[in-house]
Amino acid sequence: MTHLLNQLFKQREPLLALMIVVLIGLVGLRAPVFLTGASLANLLTDSTLLVMLALTQMLVIVTRGIDLSVASNLALSGMVAAMLAAGNPGLPLPLVVLAAMLTGLALGLVNGWLIGYLALPPIVITLGTMSVYRGLVFVLSGGAWVSAHQMPAEFVAFPLTRVLGLPHLVWIAIAALFAMAFIARHTRFGRDLYAIGNAPQCAGYIGIPTKKRLLWTYGLSGLVAGLCGYLWVARYAVAYTEIAYGFEFTVIAACVIGGVSIAGGVGSVLGAMLGALFLSVIGNALPVLQVSPFWQSALTGLVILVAVLVNARGAKNRSRQILPLHTTATPTMKSAA
Repeated sequence: MTHLLNQLFKQREPLLALMIVVLIGLVGLRAPVFLTGASLANLLTDSTLLVMLALTQMLVIVTRGIDLSVASNLALSGMVAAMLAAGNPGLPLPLVVLAAMLTGLALGLVNGWLIGYLALPPIVITLGTMSVYRGLVFVLSGGAWVSAHQMPAEFVAFPLTRVLGLPHLVWIAIAALFAMAFIARHTRFGRDLYAIGNAPQCAGYIGIPTKKRLLWTYGLSGLVAGLCGYLWVARYAVAYTEIAYGFEFTVIAACVIGGVSIAGGVGSVLGAMLGALFLSVIGNALPVLQVSPFWQSALTGLVILVAVLVNARGAKNRSRQILPLHTTATPTMKSAA
């Protein structure tokens, strides 16, 4: 039994889940209101957008890439949805959501094409598009806000409308979780991403279409960012140029805390989700404890540093090779020679 527990907690996910439970319990001891049903429900709802973005960011990082433009994509897609709904109150909500998702997809495919087909560095490309997309939010809106009174009631109400006791936001996040888990574990697309991250040259040798895979990985990241753009502006009933400013770093932090290796090839959907939940607990706990929000950044940074150290230590014992290397000639090869 002891051996089983030791093996269990050598894995990142069970240990992180335990830390989340302990953290919630410790905060509850200091502020019992944190353990009320309403507070925990609010925590779950608050974590949904971060969870969804972390899931696709995980797939990007697995390929040895990174998407720094995800928050700017969210802001631009959200502004498109808000302005479209405000200017056309009679437009069906599914079309508005589709417009946001297609906007995000297009922006993501731009990243994927530049990175996959032109072989440009992901951090440089997405750093550049992060600024471009954020600037386009201002150009599109002229710097003006789209407020709640300008948005149709259905547009604003949808994210928090409850079905079977849970808001749409939570159901959408659950659907995204299962979809990403299926993609990562049970599709050739997902397996190819891990192969690319483990050994890019070997992946090419065995016929993996790396360029195409990278194109659609960033496209998927953009698609989910577009959906989150609508959900963000609808939930908070406001769209402005600074939406989700800096949120991309929180998304990346969630992945790193969840055990996703920046070096590529390692990461899980469950880990990314738990990393997002961990940061959401910290974000919701500090105001309850009346701690300055500046401490949130400091604590998040400290947690990231610890997570990186743990990841680096684990990487020493992990082989990243996907094809066997034959350093000596086999008897058949010798006889052929």
